[in-house]
Amino acid sequence: MEEKVLLEDVKKLLDTKQYTRLRQKLSEMIEADVALVLSELQETDQLKVFRILPKDMAADVFSYMDVDSQHYIITSLSEKDAGNIIDNLMADDATDMLEEMPANIVKKLLASASPETRRDINNLLRYPDDSAGSIMTVEFVDLKETLTVEQAIERIRNVGVDSETINICYVLDTRRKLVGTVALRYLLLSPPDEIIGDIMNENVIAINTMMDQEEVARQFKKYDFTAMPVVDNEDRLVGIITVDDIVDIMEQEATEDIEKMAAIVPSDKSYMRTGVWETFKKRIPWLLLLMISATFTGKIISSFENALSVYVVLTAFIPMLMDTGGNAGGQASVTIIRGLSLDEIEFRDILKVVGKEVRVAALCGITLALANFAKLLLLDRVGLNVAIVVCSTLVAVVCIAKIVGCTLPMFAKKLGFDPAVMASPFITTIVDAISLLIYFGIATKVLGI
Repeated sequence: MEEKVLLEDVKKLLDTKQYTRLRQKLSEMIEADVALVLSELQETDQLKVFRILPKDMAADVFSYMDVDSQHYIITSLSEKDAGNIIDNLMADDATDMLEEMPANIVKKLLASASPETRRDINNLLRYPDDSAGSIMTVEFVDLKETLTVEQAIERIRNVGVDSETINICYVLDTRRKLVGTVALRYLLLSPPDEIIGDIMNENVIAINTMMDQEEVARQFKKYDFTAMPVVDNEDRLVGIITVDDIVDIMEQEATEDIEKMAAIVPSDKSYMRTGVWETFKKRIPWLLLLMISATFTGKIISSFENALSVYVVLTAFIPMLMDTGGNAGGQASVTIIRGLSLDEIEFRDILKVVGKEVRVAALCGITLALANFAKLLLLDRVGLNVAIVVCSTLVAVVCIAKIVGCTLPMFAKKLGFDPAVMASPFITTIVDAISLLIYFGIATKVLGI
């Protein structure tokens, strides 16, 4: 409700050309709220409002905006104004923005930025996508271990304004190797002549520049930090990662897993930014693969045409058995994929997992079979033998589906694949074929066809 009120106020001041009052109102708002209001405006109005923003506020607002709005505004500004925005952005935010833009625009924007900004951005662009180095920021406070507390506080005053955070300062030796950390509050509470090397925390947990961003997120969760240092292969401090970056990573990784579990090739663009042709290309490969694999179920049904011609009633229960098997397998796979992603489950736990799923499957299968048995006899009025075939198949299918659903993601991770690939669509296709083989196998034995 408050966001709507802010939006209406901004629109009213903009329409009536009360730019002085608009500037005053914007300066009193939180940067994230301003970015949210801008996202609801037309592009031309976005640019007007952005130009009205106080200079010391513009870069912060810009960092909260979506990629499309950033692209439009940065390319609409003069080279000087665009350079000022990039210079005032944190290096990691500037890098993320530039990675989404065409090469010719990136070249133009970097040319208008300061040499220091260009150097920092180019360093970040060197690292592989999704690595710790690509998401870190190079704006941090470092201290020499030989400084006194008084000298350290003076350094924080000089460089802290341009740093991502000053709550934790990183202590380096003469070769820029990370040797410790010191919290700002300890500096404020320590005697001015105390040496940093004597009060620092030497038990430092650092991240390597090449660590995958998903593993970085796990480290943050494990240690409950708000910032972590990033070091190169020689333990030299090159940057830090803050918790706000981790929130973005967790959202990105969750989106990627959801897309894979729905049999869609992951995309780094939002739905509204992805064109029809690009969306088609992301979806069609898996649809083709699943369609081709589904032809096996048709082959199985065709091979039992004679049996179905004798007991036509068996055909009516095929969809129910296949759907139940697919659903059972999907339940198991989603649970296991989640456990794997949180490091709650390892491949060595496979026997425990299978044992648990078999017990769960037995309970589920028997419950479903009893309910279905009553329905078949009382409502569908089929013969006792047919009811036995259907219900026996149901128990077997649920057990097999649970086993397939829990083991495939674990084998996928063991082989180096993303477990999310082995989700519902893929497992359902496999379980469908197995369900039919079990169904017709039991029918052949019980009904003698």
